[in-house]
Amino acid sequence: METHDLSAERIVEAVDGVYLAELSVGANMSVQHFHIQPGASVPEHSHPHEQVGFVYDGALTFEVDGEEHVVTTGESYVIPADEPHAAHNVGDTPVDGIDVFSPPRENPDWQE
Repeated sequence: METHDLSAERIVEAVDGVYLAELSVGANMSVQHFHIQPGASVPEHSHPHEQVGFVYDGALTFEVDGEEHVVTTGESYVIPADEPHAAHNVGDTPVDGIDVFSPPRENPDWQE
């Protein structure tokens, strides 16, 4: 068994105001923490991973197929593999949550 904490050296800024930390990675899934500053956005993207997430603080607005879906504190979501999506923090407070990806995914760097 392995354990990992949310330490500063694990956190990367994937795009302005969007901070990700790969927490644990197994053979079939990975767990990632996200912190999104007010006004920051995750650009539209897709990936071959199924994504299941939980927002534990704040509200995150997803864009999927031209529709907006707001996920607030205490709510979870599922994004199918290969589904184009984007996420925006349109609120005045940061958003924090957890994502699980299957198969495992490394932290993306959308600034490249």
